[in-house]
Amino acid sequence: MYLVTGATGNIGAELVSALTDAGAPVRALTRSDRASLPPGAEAVSGDLNRPETLEDALHGVHGLFLLPGYQDMPGLLARAAKAGVERVVLLSGSSADGDQSNAITRYMSASEAAVYGSGLAWTVLRPSAFMSNALRWLPQLRAGDLVRAPFAGVRAAVVDPLDIAAVAALALRSPGHAGRTYRLTGPEALLPADQVAVLAEVLGRPLRFEGQPDDEARAELEASMPGEYVDAFFSFYVDGTLDESPVLPTVSELTGRPAGTFRDWAAAHVTALT
Repeated sequence: MYLVTGATGNIGAELVSALTDAGAPVRALTRSDRASLPPGAEAVSGDLNRPETLEDALHGVHGLFLLPGYQDMPGLLARAAKAGVERVVLLSGSSADGDQSNAITRYMSASEAAVYGSGLAWTVLRPSAFMSNALRWLPQLRAGDLVRAPFAGVRAAVVDPLDIAAVAALALRSPGHAGRTYRLTGPEALLPADQVAVLAEVLGRPLRFEGQPDDEARAELEASMPGEYVDAFFSFYVDGTLDESPVLPTVSELTGRPAGTFRDWAAAHVTALT
């Protein structure tokens, strides 16, 4: 039995599908027992910030897919080990071994440290920015043909959540991945304007891109998230402390197929983008 946390999110949903398609027994941790899940997946509830609520969810589980950043990661992992979990795959981030004064780096690094000290066989995934982050432009796409976004000069080898899930499924189900940290990227480094140009072609629309000035971007971000995380993003993308532009072959080496392109992702998600 495999327990997938964040089971209705961009990566979790793809992982639940990958596991059920392979005939593996899957338990999906969701906020609602009415969540839409593929046939064969069992919905369970629990609060990852309150490990004591996970007893039923962890019962009989062999492998755990875990998101980062929960309040008591060591306690959560200790409870998992006590329940008989043998293997954990942690979703982390590409900045996890960076400057610990950065709030995002710090919580990623703390989550990794908890996994390393858990006594469980572990695999850590450090993907670049997700292709699905383009969904944040949906309100603008619905309002017109102009997409405005921050950090216009930053290239990233954005990665398809489908590929992250494929690697996670391998690490959960196959031997040979314990004690490994995998850096995952897509096959090309794109600017935000490049992504919008692809969306224009896929959607058949005359989309235009315009970069936001940093002061405007900061004010917009501060309205939606704590200041320490805004500072973290500006450190990454304005000060240049994070470079997600290198293209790595990890996805193709592990899965035996090429990593998906942004065009592939957009074509598969036309409905979500309209």
